[in-house]
Amino acid sequence: MTTSTDLRTLASDLSLAVVRLTRHLRGRRAASQVSLTQLSALATLSRYGDMTPGALATRERVQPPSMTRVIASLADVGLVERRPHPTDGRQIIVSLSDAGQALIADEESAREAWMTEQLSSLDEAQLRTLQDAVTIISDIVKKSE
Repeated sequence: MTTSTDLRTLASDLSLAVVRLTRHLRGRRAASQVSLTQLSALATLSRYGDMTPGALATRERVQPPSMTRVIASLADVGLVERRPHPTDGRQIIVSLSDAGQALIADEESAREAWMTEQLSSLDEAQLRTLQDAVTIISDIVKKSE
């Protein structure tokens, strides 16, 4: 039976492993033109599509004024486009520009290439275990959204 101590140890070990993996993935970002905060906003737009700044702030779990600054900085370098909301004149809709889509594709390609290289050295059992872990971690994240 799993005790609360076992769960705390697993939580700590898993958190540390995820942080370390994230650091390695960030290392693939050599000379990126955007911050991690900006990249996260771009990735959210890529994954979920066009949305208002408020919706983007909610998805990113930041305050709307912070997201307004992120959107402005991304628009300044041509990575997002802003257009009027079709039904609410007080709102805008934010979408990825072609340059933003290209940047996201480049970032994903660099991370995937590194991960593919790392995974290629694992045996079938390890790969199945990681696939199961991806499913479990994704389920945990979905529960908290």
